[in-house]
Amino acid sequence: MNLSRREWLTGRLFLVALVLVTLLPFVSMLSAALQPRGTVPTGLAWPSDPQWGNFVDAFTAANMAALLRSSLLIVVGVVPISVVIATMAGFGLGHLRVPGAKWAFGLFLLGLTLPFEAVVTPIYYQMRDLGLLNTRWAIVLPLIGLYMPFAVFWMRAHFANVPTELSEAARVDGSTTWQLFWRIQVPLARPAIASLTILLFLWTWNQFLLAIVLVDDATKRTMAGALGAFQGQWGTDLVLLCAGSLLILTPTLVVFLIFQRQFIKALLQGSVKG
Repeated sequence: MNLSRREWLTGRLFLVALVLVTLLPFVSMLSAALQPRGTVPTGLAWPSDPQWGNFVDAFTAANMAALLRSSLLIVVGVVPISVVIATMAGFGLGHLRVPGAKWAFGLFLLGLTLPFEAVVTPIYYQMRDLGLLNTRWAIVLPLIGLYMPFAVFWMRAHFANVPTELSEAARVDGSTTWQLFWRIQVPLARPAIASLTILLFLWTWNQFLLAIVLVDDATKRTMAGALGAFQGQWGTDLVLLCAGSLLILTPTLVVFLIFQRQFIKALLQGSVKG
């Protein structure tokens, strides 16, 4: 596609403006986090003597080591199970054409319209009746269920676009359904699986609402959920609060920057079509 100089310049200016708008809040938080303790940050003024030790103080005050461990445990409990179930369900609904697949897929689509806020109260009472309140299971189990509609939709979209000739050739060679799934379809679905894994990791790591409602112990929440307790304790210390917020945001930014190529590759391969 040939672009005129005006179109090229307009596109570049739009991208630069978008980058500046996106980075402005982070720059503002960084400048505030580097101010001396006890001061009130104003604007984007860069301190003459940046206090990098504020990040060490925030790491200690928020007990970040325990929060990192808790977040990792929750992620390990949610993401692998969700990806495995969604991949198998997506294969069944998108490629095997099982009886009732359209009705089942319609139910999953209906689940996409259900916001977390609408089900948090029933989930609270259910976790209470199961005796799981104030445990990490109170976050892990609901998230697996709440992620299923999107995860199954994502994986079904990929499998629905895989040529049926591959499966027919494998059937002629004597492959069972499991062999067809594991040896042929899963390798082809790696970009979609990788991008889904990244999304679920980011969403789980940043889960705030369920962590606040279902778990009282801040050391058993996600890092984003623990930010509520951190804000309540250090809400008057804006410098420390900004430093702690940046520390909590850093892991998700690092993960996305590392795996952004795989994510874009999955989108370009049409994993969300169909």
